[in-house]
Amino acid sequence: MKKVLWWLILGTRGGLNRAKIIKKLNERPYNAHQLAEKLNLNYRTIRHHIKILEDSDLVRSTGEKYGKMYFLSETMEKGYNDFEIIWEQVKDEKK
Repeated sequence: MKKVLWWLILGTRGGLNRAKIIKKLNERPYNAHQLAEKLNLNYRTIRHHIKILEDSDLVRSTGEKYGKMYFLSETMEKGYNDFEIIWEQVKDEKK
């Protein structure tokens, strides 16, 4: 799990956006439009990163089209403490 998180956050372009999405989805489920608004990103960017997170089994969805809601997968919920540790290290490196 830690390797997947490190790769998704640091090893690929846009990793910080994916980390921000994970943090938001830890609060509650959101749809893509809500995430775009909350994170000040465009809808296509959100959809791109959500797809990567879904493919990595870190995010799940329910519903269809505009009613589609995203939430953390069980795998991500179990590994959220690891994510928090990685997030803090990333924030420290960026400073």
